[in-house]
Order: sequence, then C-alpha cells, then structure tokens
Amino acid sequence: MKFLFPLLTILLISLQAFSQKPRARDLGVPFFGQTGPLNAITDVAGVQVGYSTIISGTGDNMAGKGPVRTGVTAIFPRGKEGKFSPVYANWYSLNGNGEMTGTTWVTESGFLETPIMITNTNSVGEVRQAVLKWYVDTDWYKGEDWWYTYPVVAETYDGFLNDIYGFHVKEKHVLEAIENASGGKIAEGNVGGGTGMLCLGFKGGTGTASRQFKIKDSTYTLGALVQANFGAKFNLTISGVPVGQELRDTLNYELKKPPMSNRQEGDGSIIVVIATDAPLLPHQLKRVAQRVPLGIGNVGGRGSNGSGDIFIAFSTANENAFNRDEIVQIESLPNDQMNWIFQSTVQAVEEAIINAMIAAEDMEGINGNKAYAIPHDLLISTLKKYNRIEE
Repeated sequence: MKFLFPLLTILLISLQAFSQKPRARDLGVPFFGQTGPLNAITDVAGVQVGYSTIISGTGDNMAGKGPVRTGVTAIFPRGKEGKFSPVYANWYSLNGNGEMTGTTWVTESGFLETPIMITNTNSVGEVRQAVLKWYVDTDWYKGEDWWYTYPVVAETYDGFLNDIYGFHVKEKHVLEAIENASGGKIAEGNVGGGTGMLCLGFKGGTGTASRQFKIKDSTYTLGALVQANFGAKFNLTISGVPVGQELRDTLNYELKKPPMSNRQEGDGSIIVVIATDAPLLPHQLKRVAQRVPLGIGNVGGRGSNGSGDIFIAFSTANENAFNRDEIVQIESLPNDQMNWIFQSTVQAVEEAIINAMIAAEDMEGINGNKAYAIPHDLLISTLKKYNRIEE
C-alpha cells in the first residue's frame, strides 16, 4: 500500500499532462516577441474570460433540435467582481460583414462600460438581452440609476456545423459564460463562441496570446483573444511558410448537405479583443485596433467581402478615469512611444489565431458536415521543409 499513493499521484499527473492541448509554441512554431507568463489575454491583470460550450446531437439538421455546435464567450476587462469600472476603449472594422453591438457609444464616449460577449451570428440578440437582465439582477451599475446601457456583443457564423437557425443559445448559457469567467489559463479551440468555427481551411475557434514589452522604465502587457472563423486555405501562412498551399489536398472540409448559407471560400469572420495595461487614450486604442489586420494578414486573412472582421481594444490603466461629476487626472503614453504596442498587437494576434487552430479538434456537425483540425505532424514537417523548425 505504501506505493499506492505515489503511483496514483504519478498517474494523475500523467493524465493531466495528456489532457493538456498543445499550443503552437509546444510544436516548435517560431514567433517573435516576449510572451507573458500565460501567453494569454489574462496576462493583463484583472482580465477574466469565461465560456459556455454547447455541443449536442448528430446527423441530419432539424431546425430547433440540432445538431448543436455553438457557445458563448465572456470577457471582463476588470473582472466581474468589485465596483463598476469602465475602461478606455475603441474599435475598428476591416470588413463590416458582421456585428459588434454597442460600438458607436464606445467611440462616442471613449469608454467600454460592459463585458464583451462573443457568440454566433443568430444569437447576438439573445445574448444582448440576457446580459441586460444580468445587469439588473446583479446591480452592475452599483446603485446608479442609468437609463441606458449598450452591451457589446460580437459574432461569427457557425452555420456549417451548427443548427444556427435553431437558436440554441439561451439566457442560461450567457449566465454560464459569465459565471465561468476567471483569470489564469484559459481554454482554446472548440470552446465558447468559437465552438463551431472554421479558419483558413481547417477547424478554427478561440485562441489567445500575449506580449510583454518595456517602454523606458516601465514594463507593459498586451493580450489578444480571437474568435477565428475566416479565410481561404490557399492563403494559410504560418511563420512565413505557405502551409495552406503545401496542405491543399489534405483533409478538406466535407460538406454532406448545403447549410443555409451561400458561404464562399474565404468568407467567414474574425472577432479580435485586445487588452493592455499601458495607459492609452481612446484615440490611441483606435490606432491599436487598426493594427490588428496586420496580424491577420500574416496568417492569410484578406478581409473578404463575406467576412466580418471587427476588433476592439481597451486599456485597464487609469482605473479612476471614469467619473460623471468630477474632473480627473489621467496618464497617457506619448504617441511617439507606441511602436512597441503596435508591434506587440500584430504579434499577439498572429499567434492567437494559430493557437486557435492548433488547439481545435476535428468536428462533425449538421448533416454530417466535417471540419478537420490542422494535422500537427504535417504542419511540423512542412515547417521543417522550409527550415523554420530545425531537424
């Protein structure tokens, strides 16, 4: 018996290690830049992320019954506990075939007052309504009698795998994503709003990455979270290697019956959330959001006509900036010092997209439609062929 507990401990550790999904760096994919400890958006202090993942049913699509492959993602800039504390924010759209509610007021006011929710295209209204009810039930505004509020809810289309016209996302799933929101390590791949998504010819989903950088005597963190559902396979590029062209005949989508969509190759969408603790003002955060497409372009995104490429950036600095009555003192980074932030944005977005694809797993959805995860062994051999990974 004296060997039983050590044996169980070793077994438990082995099972945990086996269950952990590899990330791009674990496979040896090279990237530029220094990551935070978690290489995640949650490296930015205070940021919390939660998911509700909804997977049920197989076979033919029966509207309202499934199969279901969808979910909800919740992102809280300063966490869901504590006082109501808006953050400076701004947004940008590369191609507007998509939706992110509440953004006109974000630009007008300069503040993000709510969590950011991400789901599928047809569930934006349900998620927005559920968040509003959650505000009331939890006194989100901490006793203030606000007569307006504009939840920020974004979407990408998962109708290739999901019974998207069955409207399966309900209030309980929104509350589950909110309840699950936490800091620390977060899951990637087929989770949350990214559950049923496709990306650059393979299974896509949710991914994250971060960068740390020094400006003068201060060290800052920037993190990205993506819901990746975009792009054509022939454009897929990883570490400068034309991976999509090398794997063009490998594991293509299997479409058994047409979904309720006129989706063309390269269509889809990507939602990107950028968080940083650098003291940036709203106009500077607009500049950050405008750099997101450079990271997307590095992996093969082209802002296709049928793609909703919408991005939001916020800063957790200047915690007391929001005040309805008093003049406040704030800090801001000089524009001449922003190049490290731009570079970190591009790097983190690129890696987050690839992390989403690496973590994703094969998925069969409505009518037997199948999306295949990028094969790790073939990816590694392709990168070795181009001398991006040493033998």
